Amino acid sequence: MDWSLQELLNGLASKWYRLFSAERAERGDAGAQFNLGVRYANGRGVLQDNKEAVKWYRLSAEQGNADAQSNLGDIYFYGRGGLQDYKEAVKWWRLSAEQGLAQAQHNLGLMYKNGQGVPQDYKEALKWYRLSAEQGDAKAQSNLGYMYLNGQGVPQDDQEAVRLYHLSAEQGDNDAQFNLGQMYSNGLGVLQDFKEAAKWYRLSAEQGDAIAQCNLGGMYNEGKGVPQDYKEAVKWWKLAAGQHDEQAQFILERIHGNSSN
Repeated sequence: MDWSLQELLNGLASKWYRLFSAERAERGDAGAQFNLGVRYANGRGVLQDNKEAVKWYRLSAEQGNADAQSNLGDIYFYGRGGLQDYKEAVKWWRLSAEQGLAQAQHNLGLMYKNGQGVPQDYKEALKWYRLSAEQGDAKAQSNLGYMYLNGQGVPQDDQEAVRLYHLSAEQGDNDAQFNLGQMYSNGLGVLQDFKEAAKWYRLSAEQGDAIAQCNLGGMYNEGKGVPQDYKEAVKWWKLAAGQHDEQAQFILERIHGNSSN
């Protein structure tokens, strides 16, 4: 088939789908309303419009659609379209979280942890983080690990923190990867293991974490867990310094000062 004809057919199919979806949304179909909200929120096939996104998310959310409730909470939390309202974010995330949506459970836990839109309450934060973490949410696992590490609402427990960081880090969460590097580097909850520390620092550093980049530079400089390699150390310090990491900037300034003498 001629490519121009195929593109025309694809365009017509997409237009038909949008019209069909919009018609279903107008008739009150909660799933179609949610999908239309996503389209307006992201500018897919329509002009991006946060107010229209809120309108369709709300219509869907009021019918109990958990994804729409969660996305509506996102809009109020981040203030898209000038609508920032932490209490409204909590309201919609709670409705979604009570239906079991892991992301909303994590977000609700975060609000209780930080006291945003609700009074700060570590016990409630733990409750929602745990429900989300048990469904495999990497951010919830990481944040729950942090609470165990620091004894926030639970007895301080390095080993439980390590277990949770592992679950999260293995899913690619860069904060958990960095924290796991810290645990192995300092022997907290695990036997000290610089090779493992370097492994997790590297994974976090490759995702752009400036402190992980700085720490990995230090490990190359000292030959801890990796072969000593001054050029590799400088490479990671420069990456960290480029993100305004003060320790990396100080190290590079000191190196530059010494080389000038």
